[in-house]
Amino acid sequence: MPRRTATMLASTLMLIALLCAGVFIPVPYAEMSPGPTVNTLGDHDGEPVLHISGRKTYATSGHLNMTTVRVTSADYRMNLVEAVYGWLAHDNKVVPHDTLYPDGKTEEQSTQENAEEFSQSQESAKVAALKELGVPVRSWVIVSTVVKGSPAEGELHAGDVIKAVDGTAVKEPADVAKLVTKHKPGQDVRFTIVPAKEQAAAEKEKRTPTRTENVTITTATSDDTGEKRAIVGISAGTDHTFPFTIDIKLADVGGPSAGLMFALGIYDKLTPGSLTGGTFVAGTGTIDDQGKVGPIGGIEMKTVGARSKGAQYFLTPADNCAAAAKDTPEGLTLIKVDTIEDALGALKDLRGGDTANLPKCGE
Repeated sequence: MPRRTATMLASTLMLIALLCAGVFIPVPYAEMSPGPTVNTLGDHDGEPVLHISGRKTYATSGHLNMTTVRVTSADYRMNLVEAVYGWLAHDNKVVPHDTLYPDGKTEEQSTQENAEEFSQSQESAKVAALKELGVPVRSWVIVSTVVKGSPAEGELHAGDVIKAVDGTAVKEPADVAKLVTKHKPGQDVRFTIVPAKEQAAAEKEKRTPTRTENVTITTATSDDTGEKRAIVGISAGTDHTFPFTIDIKLADVGGPSAGLMFALGIYDKLTPGSLTGGTFVAGTGTIDDQGKVGPIGGIEMKTVGARSKGAQYFLTPADNCAAAAKDTPEGLTLIKVDTIEDALGALKDLRGGDTANLPKCGE
């Protein structure tokens, strides 16, 4: 066989081998891409995203779209060819698998966590919107979760209202950890609670709970690295009672990042006129009960998804502005927001045509 022919054959075989390796050898990466975007003022799958009863609502116009990111599943193993394609694609982002599924987290665990965060974001969106409107909302600290195998298991239950720890009144979820960690591991801590069943019955009957209990738990040592501290194995959260019904119906969505847009949608439906003035506005951002807007992941994917659906303006958490401004889709203006008040102020400027004074990312 002539040397030139042998060289070409060897090169061809090598190329085939490399292509096969690229197709069949998995790499530890996952992919993010633009997901669906849904108008919080409109319908989804035939029913309103926001349904409010027991309070007067008003007609709305325009768009206040929440945005999402698609991710590959936890058990999907990307090959080298797909990873390279993703790195080169403008609208996709390839990230280490552990970024999306840390510590070997299964897809089921991730889905459950996202569902819990989504539910909490809805509650905070309602609270933030109503507080901005001056509508009173009753709130209290609850046991959010109980860690299996912890000292609190069987003693405290999800939904129990925490009135006090060691006789000190609890006003915020953070108060619980502060009071527990005053102890040394192995010491007792006393919780004064309203049991979840009593709280639920009181809410149903529209009365003040009448039964409290004192529960004493022996603290354990945290598994955290560094300084050891006392724990009981719960996470504290907040529950609320609203003066009327606000239902948010949106299936197959998880995580906390739609909080801002839900809050704005609720505010819009409860006030005369249109927040957007008919403009197509999209956005993202977590929100807490005080209306503070927090950063989210996948901002680049969300701006692309929003613009592809026709968005002209994008409400962007202040901490995401730098990343979003690096590659802003043409025709999309990024508006920096840090609170729900910032967002409402920007929307007022949009309605009035005063776009020059909008707080834009990158300026």
